[in-house]
Amino acid sequence: MDGLEADTKLINDLCQWAGKKPSRIAADLGMAATTLARPASGKATTRLGRTTLAALEQAYPDFPGWGRSEAIARDDGDPDLPMVGIQHIDLSFGLGASFTDGPVEIEVLQFPKVWVETITSSPPAFLTWSRGRGDSMAPTIHDGDLVLLDRSQRRVQEQDALWAFTIGDVGAIKRLRVKGDRFQILSDNPSVPPDEEPIDFVNIVARVVFVGKRT
Repeated sequence: MDGLEADTKLINDLCQWAGKKPSRIAADLGMAATTLARPASGKATTRLGRTTLAALEQAYPDFPGWGRSEAIARDDGDPDLPMVGIQHIDLSFGLGASFTDGPVEIEVLQFPKVWVETITSSPPAFLTWSRGRGDSMAPTIHDGDLVLLDRSQRRVQEQDALWAFTIGDVGAIKRLRVKGDRFQILSDNPSVPPDEEPIDFVNIVARVVFVGKRT
């Protein structure tokens, strides 16, 4: 018996023991009906999550099925974990500079909500995954590293933070420092000299709030 079959047997045995349908048990516990209906009918494609099992065991502690090894062997994934969609664009921001005038493809990827909230409190609708290109921001960002951009932050209110910006059709990720009516543009790679541009010439796209390093 594989894991999905074990879940089907577990839910059906629990329903028979409790004298309730899967949808009734789910409603009693504040779950979506499909959370239990799909495994009960054998249509589930993922294992029951730990959160679901914990709620069921708490509600029906005397059910004898909890002691079976098939019931407690879980996959690492938890389908009950709340997820949020964050867009990923195929546009790379140059760590030196890169052109941004080509077409951009957008894909929405799913991430655990609790993990995203440890990084930023901004709504997922304002977040975008992209990649760095080049080595001028090494060792902070290397070529191909993932960067999470927070598009709700478009004013440089923190000196020397990492910002994604464009100047004309050229995009870059750098540290920015306000110097009068100009931005001082700083690279983390000590071999790259600083630059300056008038503030009015720089379009702030987003603040970089997370860097995912390539292994």
